[in-house]
Amino acid sequence: MRNALDRQHRVQEQIGKADQKRPKIESDGAMQAGAREYPAPPFPKQHQPKPGEESQLRPEPLYDAPFYIGSKKLKGKVAIVTGGDSGIGRSVAILFAREGADVAVVYLSEHKDAKVTRKHVEAEGRRCHLISGDVTDPAFCGKAVTDIVKKLGRLDVLVNNAAFQAHASRIEDLTPEHLDETIHTNLYGYFFMAQAAVKFMQPGAAIINTGSVTAMKGSPSLLDYSMTKGGIHTFTKSLATQLVPRGIRVNCVAPGPVWTPLNPSDKDAGDVSDFGAQTKMKRPAQPEEIAPAFVFLASPHCSSYITGEILSITGGGE
Repeated sequence: MRNALDRQHRVQEQIGKADQKRPKIESDGAMQAGAREYPAPPFPKQHQPKPGEESQLRPEPLYDAPFYIGSKKLKGKVAIVTGGDSGIGRSVAILFAREGADVAVVYLSEHKDAKVTRKHVEAEGRRCHLISGDVTDPAFCGKAVTDIVKKLGRLDVLVNNAAFQAHASRIEDLTPEHLDETIHTNLYGYFFMAQAAVKFMQPGAAIINTGSVTAMKGSPSLLDYSMTKGGIHTFTKSLATQLVPRGIRVNCVAPGPVWTPLNPSDKDAGDVSDFGAQTKMKRPAQPEEIAPAFVFLASPHCSSYITGEILSITGGGE
């Protein structure tokens, strides 16, 4: 017993001396671990009407990933990205093109932003087809997918990314119209696009859904949005199981806060200023920090044995 106590006392003494010598942390600011430095709050106070324009967001989101080098992970493939006009969707479209894919961008009405995405995709030497419309309409989804296959020749990857979000601080404030818009965009839209896409997909194809950290931890002011994101996670797992015999993988990326037009078109200007400060990294992600996860899940060279998974990217865990 005496020997054990002596050993424990020596360990205790060693740790005490190490603590005294431990260097002080110079800064408790935002963590920077990427190829370039990313903006951190406080941001300028700003608000936009929905659906928001990326070109008007300050600072502009970083989406082009200049240090990301493609390696033909998606060579010869065709991908659809909904909500690809801005934010995560734009960055995904660019990196898919850099990996060799032609990309169709489905978006609601942000024509100026969509043209910027097309310019970047074409700069990577790939084709980009733009389609404007409402993913809550099954007829539109079916026609859009059919037109894309006719235009680009095939379909290998579907990224369901379009979303609607509007904060409401009390459940009493959630109107039926508000609830319907969130559910129809975030759930019906994903379902209708997947339903239309699988008709053209061959073994080796992939569907990637955009979920959210709110599906796992909830959000007091995003009851409806969190509910739909939880549904997306479950939809991912269920559809993945159904499509295994057809050789189609289905996965989901679940980001934490990301600096996109979704936020200033929803939050009050003052709340936007502190966006992302609550994460362990003390800043929101930039779209180009999320997009490589979609490349990973889209490429059969990287993730052929992965389906039904939720990949969380939350800045240190939530």
